[in-house]
Amino acid sequence: MSSISCSLAEVVAEMEAMYDPSWAEPWDAVGLVCGDPAAAVRKVLFAVDPVAVVADEALEWGADLIVTHHPLYLRGTTSVAATTFKGRVIHRLIRNDVALYTTHTNADVADPGVSDALARAVGLRSALRPLQPSPADPRRGLGRIGTLPSPVSLREFAARAASGLPRTAGPLRVAGDLERPVETIAVSGGAGDSLLSTARAAGADVFLTADLRHHPASEHMEAGDGPALIDASHWATEWPWLADAAGRLTSALRARGITVEARISDVVTDAWTATAPDTATDLDTRRP
Repeated sequence: MSSISCSLAEVVAEMEAMYDPSWAEPWDAVGLVCGDPAAAVRKVLFAVDPVAVVADEALEWGADLIVTHHPLYLRGTTSVAATTFKGRVIHRLIRNDVALYTTHTNADVADPGVSDALARAVGLRSALRPLQPSPADPRRGLGRIGTLPSPVSLREFAARAASGLPRTAGPLRVAGDLERPVETIAVSGGAGDSLLSTARAAGADVFLTADLRHHPASEHMEAGDGPALIDASHWATEWPWLADAAGRLTSALRARGITVEARISDVVTDAWTATAPDTATDLDTRRP
């Protein structure tokens, strides 16, 4: 007989079975941020960022738990006083019995993980492999690399990527010959310029990631013989993973006879909200 809820501890256990906290980078902060492990969970909201607008959505929907990709307190803290926006978020969640759980770099390297979802969003469907495999398990690792069903121009692939990713204030930025044929594609959700040389060594025709800085990108392109670059919004490259994580969680719980409702936050929480001169664009309520 199916139940309609489970405990927070049960949800955390399922999340950590999928995204083991031991896979996280040493500097990272993952796991349960606030919440009573014995509390009942019926509704789970998945979002990229633990910010005020996401807390608003969770309270309006009646969520018991928010799962975010980005940590609230990445570098630790000695205070959760409501004198900062982070403190105010924590106070609101605790006051309304909403738990907060984070899975960050452990989800980045998981199989499947953040970059698998990104790869599917831009048209890569099968035979994906880690761009930088984990020494502990080569099935896991940072980024993904795969091939398109058939070669297309860089121009066409960039257009496909733009249509497959959620909308943000700015367009995708492209470096390379737009008529160049491309087939082998490397992707990495979030900031990825540390993987530029890895994408080159892997023989990728294109490397799609976020937060590419001027000097590394310029030096990469000047060196020649490497992949073309596509630079997307940090938020947009990680948002596709939310649906995958939500689906895996609800399926795992359903297999145990537990029904939990999951929702994907579609409020754009990218830091950039407009491009000049088109400053009339309002992204506060824009949906992907």
